[in-house]
Amino acid sequence: MIEHELDASQSILYLRPKSALAAEDFAEVAQLVDPHIEETGGLAGIIIEVSSFPGWQDFRAFVAHVRFVQDHHRQVKKVALVTDSPFGDIAEHLASHFVSAEIKHFRAADVEAAREWILATS
Repeated sequence: MIEHELDASQSILYLRPKSALAAEDFAEVAQLVDPHIEETGGLAGIIIEVSSFPGWQDFRAFVAHVRFVQDHHRQVKKVALVTDSPFGDIAEHLASHFVSAEIKHFRAADVEAAREWILATS
């Protein structure tokens, strides 16, 4: 399950994975953000808040995750990984090879710093 919220005024998608990711999670998130992306041309960023990576429910969920990233990464400028897990550093370096968005790891207490980084113009 992924709690998700779109701050349309700032064009930031907040994702909070709570349990093993399901294929339906990605369909729900796409339903939320796709109209915004069509209207505005993209997202300023995504903030992923997670204590530890929960994994996927099954292979179908893994495929849905890969498809979601593939279908959306060009419309996202920045991704902030907000976690104290070592997963944050690993994901920051690995994902940067596969997506066009700029990716940065923040400590769990630094959600506001992540939001400010996304909103800062480069």
